Formats: sequence, C-alpha cells, structure tokens
Amino acid sequence: MKNEIDYTEAVQAIKTAILKSQYKAARNVNAESLSLNYGIGQYVSRNSRDGFWGTGAIEKISEQLHKELPGLRGFSAANIKFMRQFYEEWSKDLESLTTASEIRSDKSLTAVSEIDTLQLINERDLKGEKFNIETFLSLGFTHHMIIIRKAKTLAERLFYIRQAVENQWSKETLSSQIESNLFEKRGTLPNNFTKTITDSKQALKAIQMFKDEYLLDFINVEELGVRDNADIDEKVIEQEIVQNVKNFIMTFGNDFAFVGNQYHLEIFGEEQYPDLLFFNRELNALVVVELKKGDFKTAYLGQLCAYLKIIDDKLKKPHENPTIGLILCKNVNKDFAEYVIQDYDKPMGVATYRSAEDMPEKLRKALPDVEKLKELL
Repeated sequence: MKNEIDYTEAVQAIKTAILKSQYKAARNVNAESLSLNYGIGQYVSRNSRDGFWGTGAIEKISEQLHKELPGLRGFSAANIKFMRQFYEEWSKDLESLTTASEIRSDKSLTAVSEIDTLQLINERDLKGEKFNIETFLSLGFTHHMIIIRKAKTLAERLFYIRQAVENQWSKETLSSQIESNLFEKRGTLPNNFTKTITDSKQALKAIQMFKDEYLLDFINVEELGVRDNADIDEKVIEQEIVQNVKNFIMTFGNDFAFVGNQYHLEIFGEEQYPDLLFFNRELNALVVVELKKGDFKTAYLGQLCAYLKIIDDKLKKPHENPTIGLILCKNVNKDFAEYVIQDYDKPMGVATYRSAEDMPEKLRKALPDVEKLKELL
C-alpha cells in the first residue's frame, strides 16, 4: 500500500512539472524540454536507485501518467529511464563545469534545480572543446541520447554537441559521424596550413575546418565501376556532387557556400578549370576542391597550387584571406603526403572520401536512404 501511495505522489509531481513545462514551452521549446527531462531524470534517479520506489515503479508511473494526461508523448517507461540516464551521465560533469542555485537534499521534484539556470564557471580546455550552456540546451533530447550512448569522454561529447548544433545534423547524420570517429580524425589531414597561413589563429581554424575523410554516400559507385577512363570517372563524381550540392555542403559544414564547378580561369591565354569552388564564411576564403578517383599523386599538388595562384591573383577580393586548396582522393599515404606538401607555398590539404558501399554493413544500415535524400534535396 505504501508503494501505491508513493507512486501516486510521484505521478502528481511529474504531472505538475509537465504541465508547468508546457506553459513555458512557447518561450524556449527545446531548452525547456531538456530542462524538464533532466529534472525528471534527477528525480527518478534519486527515488529509484536506492530501492525507495520498488521494482516496476517506472513502468507503473508511465502507465498512470498516460491515463491522467491522454495523448501524452515521450513518457514511456523506456523514455523515463533515458531521462534518468541523461541526468546520471551529465550530473557530475555539469556540476564541475557550472554553478547552479542551491539544491535541497530531499527527493521531491520541486527540489530539483532547473538545468537552464546553470551558469558557466569553468572553461577547461578539453581537447579544444569548451562547455557552452546555450549550445547544450539547443540540442534535442534524442540527439543527446545518441551522444551519450556512442561517445564516452566529456571532450568527445562536447565536440559532437557543438557539431550537431552548428551543422544542424539529423539523428542519422549524427550517428554516422560518431561511428566514423570524426572526433579523433579532425585536423589529421596532411596539410601545410601552419607554414603557409601567417595568422596562427586562421591556420588553426583551417586545420579544424577540414576532416581527413569525407563520406559521400550519394556517389553512384556502380556507375564509376563500369568506366575505364579516370578523367571520365572524376567527372561523374563531380556531377554527383553538383547534383547533391546541399548534401555535400552538409558533409563539409554549413559555413561553405557553393560558387561553381569547372570554374573558368584564364591567364596568359591559358584556360584552367578547377573542379569545385566554394567560399567559406568562417575562414573568409575561397576553397578549391580537386576530385581524384584513385590514389594520391604528387602531380596533383602542382596542379592545385597553380589554381590557387591564379585565383588569388584574379578572383580573390582584397578583404578575403588566401584561397585554400583541398585534394579529395580515394586513397592516400598520409605520412608521404604530409612530407611532400611542405614544399608548396600555397595552403593545401589532402583528404580522402568514401561512399556507403565502402562502409561496414552495420554503418551502412544507419545511413538514410540515398533516394530519399535526393527527394528531400
């Protein structure tokens, strides 16, 4: 009988908190929802982990909540357990990174401090990542749970939170980026940015902007496989990218704007046609992407360097930073590319790409269907 009374009190406490949250939702839907989930998670954790509620309490609470609030979504027993996990995974880190109003020691929901009252007090450098409460609150709960399940260190979680918010990643994209280990790969592409970009902050931005590998799951690999001519193959890759340029920019980052493909350059009567030309707002610089179907070759660097010189002389605006070049090829020996690229005086990097067909079966299944992506785009 005591347990039944406890469950009723719990249902009323959560019900009141839900209704209060719904009233405030118009002001900040996502932050308020996350705050509610965190608070409920803390409340459930405090009352369930020590056996105070007894076995099956969460299932009974969920069932009664749905009876008292018909149409309520997101409060299944599994989701309430996710809320508890969300609190338990973040509580210690948030305590070390922020300060909040005083928390009473009792187990009522009204005693739980709201997460949106937290203030940043500690800007520890965690592999280049810093905690930002506004960014944390702007990410949806489902995205948070993906990060909790797949990313283990605090620095890694902060990185994926920031990337997901800045690039507006879908749940599928977030999962695939974590699976591809983007956190560890960032800034590892062979490049000469620190040598060729005089502003050290700008050089660091460039290093952080580009990955060493890109997933281009929309490329028709079967069509490439029946062709023999490498130049034709590269044109097919280019056309696939142009046709799916929104998806390509989502892969590279939202700060990229598409300028054109086979961009016409002419100097001293010689015509040149870089494959893809972008502008990056964060770097305030044009970016040339040269596509190569096969392995990296040193000759590609000379070709790219010539493009960068012409663009800087003929196309770059006075207020813009020097143009950056990126060779995107199928395979590269990173140590060798890093070695030879240092002799060039234009900022360049070498990255690889892969398609969905190159990926493990488990990861391929996590990706959205290509045809659906094309319809959306």
